[in-house]
Amino acid sequence: MLFSPQELALFAIAALVLVLTPGPNMVYCVSRSLTQGPRAGLISLSGVVLGFVVHLLAAALGLTALLAAVPLAFDAIRYAGAAYLLWMAWQAVKPGGAAPFEARNLPHDSPRTLFLMGFMTNLLNPKVAMFYLSFFPQFLHPERGQLLQQSLTLGAVQISTSAAVNALLVLGAARVALLLNRNAAWMRAQRYFMGTVLGLLALKLLTEKKAAA
Repeated sequence: MLFSPQELALFAIAALVLVLTPGPNMVYCVSRSLTQGPRAGLISLSGVVLGFVVHLLAAALGLTALLAAVPLAFDAIRYAGAAYLLWMAWQAVKPGGAAPFEARNLPHDSPRTLFLMGFMTNLLNPKVAMFYLSFFPQFLHPERGQLLQQSLTLGAVQISTSAAVNALLVLGAARVALLLNRNAAWMRAQRYFMGTVLGLLALKLLTEKKAAA
């Protein structure tokens, strides 16, 4: 067995928290939905999903090759990943954080352009590559072998989670934006909640690693 049900559940929860943390992909898809309608948002999201697949394949193949050639790199990547999670926690709670449900002024584009822009928005986003390279090793088990299969399994969970959550946000963007505009305190609470969860996850992973050493 590559992963226990508990491990997959923990990863799914972590992936859910990360996808709910505002980033370029969410901002772009939600903005498209607010300015051009939910259909445009979903088309843009399909391009974003394809970008995730490209990032996943690159990271999975790269991590498999690196960890097979340099076993000591595993620990370094894990610690770097935990530090990245702490950085993301700060980005969530720092003053002046981005509000993803504020509509950006975007032109009305064709479905082909929407798809390509969604794809390029994700493909050229260095945070996505950093996410895969820093976050996945927290859940990989070199002693079980099949690192490529492990990475692809985690990637399928992450991409499915991201696609489902973003689709719901795109479809409900107008209502959510109206709700948040009426209640700014809720948006602040959401940011602090996300930052706290990300920070606790990073500390938990660091603690577990130290205990296993």
